[in-house]
Formats: sequence, structure tokens, C-alpha cells
Amino acid sequence: MSIMVTRPAENAVEVTTNDSTDLATDARGVYVGVSGNLKATLVGGTTVTFVGLASGVIHPIQARRIWATGTTATSVVAVY
Repeated sequence: MSIMVTRPAENAVEVTTNDSTDLATDARGVYVGVSGNLKATLVGGTTVTFVGLASGVIHPIQARRIWATGTTATSVVAVY
């Protein structure tokens, strides 16, 4: 079941990027504190690199994993 991204976040957790471990809870959005690229595996199963994500924004990315390799954005927070 897909979670509506427009619903406000109820929780958040700082992300430690990892190439082999999923987030403890699927994210409904991803906040980027310092702009850069973000490689993520989405809840639908695809892996993609978002290039040049802006800082200070919660991006509507439903992510299962945030990869270390390929991610240059920092101060990443998963909201759910």
C-alpha cells in the first residue's frame, strides 16, 4: 500500500547512508541539509540517483535505502 506523500510527517530520523542496509522504516520524504546527489532505492524497488537535490527541502521521495556510494548530499533526514 502506498503512503500519500502529501500527509505531514509524523516522525523523522537522521540517515546514515549505507550500501547494504535498508532504513528501519520506509521514508515518505527525504530532507537534504546540504545539496548534492542522492542515490536511493525507492519503495517500489528501483534504484536511482537524484542529481543536484536542493538543500533545505523535504523531497517527496519514498525511499527504502539511501546509498553511501553515489550520495554527495549531507545532513540527510528521512521523514515518515
